[in-house]
Amino acid sequence: MSETEPGMGARPYLLDGRRVTIGDLLESGVLADQQKLTFHRPRKNETHHAEVTAEGGGGIRLAASGKVFRSPSRAASVAVGSGSFDGWSAWQVEGGQYLDGLRQQLLDQAAALQPAQKQDKDTPRVPTAAERHERLKNARQVADSGQQPVSLSVRALLGWWGASGRGLVREQIEAELSNHGLITSPHFEQVALETPIQLVRMPSEFTSAPPSAGGGEVQVREPGPTVGTIASAMAGITSIKPTADLNEAITLLMLNDFSQLPVMASRHQQTGAVTWKSIARARHWDGACALAQAIVEAREVRYDDDLIDALPVIAQFDFVLVRGPKNEIAGIVTTSDVALAYGAMASPFLLIGELDQRLRALITSTFSIADVAVVCDRDQTRNLTSFDALTFGDYVNVLSNPACWHQLNWPLDRAAFTRRLDEVRKIRNDLMHFNPDPLPDNAEPRIRAVIDILRCYSN
Repeated sequence: MSETEPGMGARPYLLDGRRVTIGDLLESGVLADQQKLTFHRPRKNETHHAEVTAEGGGGIRLAASGKVFRSPSRAASVAVGSGSFDGWSAWQVEGGQYLDGLRQQLLDQAAALQPAQKQDKDTPRVPTAAERHERLKNARQVADSGQQPVSLSVRALLGWWGASGRGLVREQIEAELSNHGLITSPHFEQVALETPIQLVRMPSEFTSAPPSAGGGEVQVREPGPTVGTIASAMAGITSIKPTADLNEAITLLMLNDFSQLPVMASRHQQTGAVTWKSIARARHWDGACALAQAIVEAREVRYDDDLIDALPVIAQFDFVLVRGPKNEIAGIVTTSDVALAYGAMASPFLLIGELDQRLRALITSTFSIADVAVVCDRDQTRNLTSFDALTFGDYVNVLSNPACWHQLNWPLDRAAFTRRLDEVRKIRNDLMHFNPDPLPDNAEPRIRAVIDILRCYSN
């Protein structure tokens, strides 16, 4: 079925930042109840069968087991028995069209129904939902054609949604990228705002898990700031060859006001670094020493490593080299870079940020917005329609609620856990409001303990 049935059609809200579902395709008439689906894997010489079902608001019923899944990707994974798949690019209707193509058809219809939007002449113009749809559709076509993918900075991508920061529009961006079968490389949340990223196609099959929350139907990466969010981590690198003269290294250190200089045979191969300290030591032993005698080990981290895990290494060695998405040495992060980015309270701020995102991920993956609104908006004055509107206090209220806690099925004491969480809330308020009073000595371990519980029980 390739045409929308009379009297039915796409809804403009499909462009407003939520993922298209099988239920949307059914409602619009793009799919029909009990329509047959196949998932061919030629390399494995296997074909899996299923059908569309209106049951539970719309899903896919596997022929082999009769089980119903709302997510095409989950249905594909269960059908195969292992692995991760982009289900929209896996399942085909009779005639060979993929669900992904039907989804695109529905989005095109929704864009055509978008009303004209007036723009305030005194404020910067923000692309309309229909214009953003066309940009993403074009990026998809470019990626599919094998041309150089559309490239832009994270800041420019946020501008498509009229945002200057990622917090409030993260879920909307992820949903709209996913609707077009796109991901960003590197992930737009794992690098600094000025870092260039590319809009590329989500692979149809993964060796483990989808590489980006932007393209998957489930959050894959654990929340928390990454090394790449430090601007210098992906800003390129000045280096020297192993065959260079030590005087050249000293000159480059002075000209660039560097404290350390990587020694690299190529963009992918480093042999260490020279620092003012290593030069002083080498020349103390031998005033005529060569570059090789002043080289010390250079530790490495990946741009997508959790920053909180990299901080001890940076603190111990003063710097780390950062490998980018193509395994190249993409930049360097020093203690000064971290201090500049986060200030003296870097660790507590990062811990609170990770805790906030872990709690958000837990609540969004466990409860519906309706479940949360019952607890946090009883009088309906807040009109809660998005998880992004929740505060840290709302997280405490949700987890304090006996019915919500029961849904978690955690073998922990609710009162003790939420009491600690409320203590952390007060610590967080001091941090966020830059309270000049020092934090309690036990603040950091108390925050870490809650994070450790979430790491343990949220998976």
